[in-house]
Amino acid sequence: MALAEICKISDAPYMKTRDNIADLERDCQQYACNLLNPYMLSAPPYEDPLKNLQNIVIDGVKSGIQMHFDHGTTTLGFKYQGGVILAVDSRATGGQFIGSQTMKKIVEINQYMLGTLAGGAADCVYWDRVLAKECRLHELRNKERISVAAASKIMANIAHEYKGMGLSMGMMLAGYDKRGPGLYYVDSDASRSPGNVFSVGSGSVYAFGVLDSGYRWDLKDDEAQELGRRAIYNATFRDAYSGGIVRVYHMTADGWVNVSNTDCMDLHYKYEQEKKK
Repeated sequence: MALAEICKISDAPYMKTRDNIADLERDCQQYACNLLNPYMLSAPPYEDPLKNLQNIVIDGVKSGIQMHFDHGTTTLGFKYQGGVILAVDSRATGGQFIGSQTMKKIVEINQYMLGTLAGGAADCVYWDRVLAKECRLHELRNKERISVAAASKIMANIAHEYKGMGLSMGMMLAGYDKRGPGLYYVDSDASRSPGNVFSVGSGSVYAFGVLDSGYRWDLKDDEAQELGRRAIYNATFRDAYSGGIVRVYHMTADGWVNVSNTDCMDLHYKYEQEKKK
């Protein structure tokens, strides 16, 4: 209890001893309501926490806490005659601090749908898991897979409910349904856009430089996969917040396939050798 006293939370309601299981269950529902309803999160009691957190009063004094998220990543996706290619890096950063070099930034929602992560990793992973549940429920209720358009609409509706609350997401949803290959971009501002080519993250400008010069609809499978791999590598080479492993996924009518997971260093030496030939 020493730490609780130092933090001045020893008298808080959630620190008190429960006499029976009913009180414990009630408190669990109160402080972790998303166990019952995944759409209900403990949102801050004010809008725009990035801006207003410093104005919170603690013991009669403004906190002055600065909370600014510096995000870094590179993700891309594009449609072509053979399906959809998704390619991402694996570096997770907090400002200039590298937290992980092996972050998996492609979420396997089901066998026919994938989501990418950009922004706050926790936000993206959590809501992709919720979306996976909703897609499975739709399949059970309607006896058919949900379309990529409908899945992206669910995600956009979720983002709209939390707009201005500090949610940080910029994701792509790729899949295959009755209409063929689908690719959508959805972000925390509740914008939702279909398209053929997207790149999201701090290194996206470098990835677009490669995509714009090499993309065409009639790419062969191996050409499309190499284009995605090369675009992410070039972004990791020039963007300090991108790096690690380049992961490439290919979405077809038969579902997704994890094509490759290659370290950026190996790609660097490979492409340097190609230049010398």
